[in-house]
Amino acid sequence: MNGPRIISGKSKGRRLRSVPGDSTRPITDRTKESLFNIIGPDINHASILDLFAGTGSVGIEALSRGADFACFIDIQWQAIETIRANIESTGFNQFSVIYRMDAFQYLLKSPDRNYDYVYIAPPQYKSLWKQAVVLLDEHPKWLTENAWVIIQIHPIEYEPITFQNLVEFDQRRYGSTLLVFLEYSGS
Repeated sequence: MNGPRIISGKSKGRRLRSVPGDSTRPITDRTKESLFNIIGPDINHASILDLFAGTGSVGIEALSRGADFACFIDIQWQAIETIRANIESTGFNQFSVIYRMDAFQYLLKSPDRNYDYVYIAPPQYKSLWKQAVVLLDEHPKWLTENAWVIIQIHPIEYEPITFQNLVEFDQRRYGSTLLVFLEYSGS
């Protein structure tokens, strides 16, 4: 079975391995292409935190398009092994770090760096996206000034949340996928 592909940049056209089984919910190529069309050239020299990373497709796409650094977090061994293989095959080892750990535990740590983009794509229908966004809102030191937090969920999971540090500025729906965009305007 063909996995996701890299849509643009240095590794354009390369197929990535998929995580075995049905424990992950990969982003479709169409949604990923739309996401990076929205981000545009701002991905150049950016850093991205890919939470619940699955195949690592979003972070690897960012690296392919010129991001300087990507951090991949997933708790499942199969996902971590898949991300490692995908990073190896695309040659982005020196620009990335992979941690097998709980995303919430990671966000409770003291940040070792801050990120321009945080991509949150947790397992569906468990409200994990809300927990992750609330933690980022409470711990904004993970974020650069004007950082974006992007959430990938099923549209029925969405509910508005009031934040102290993040502001929702856009939503885009692609079939059964909703991307929610938030911005951190602090410093």
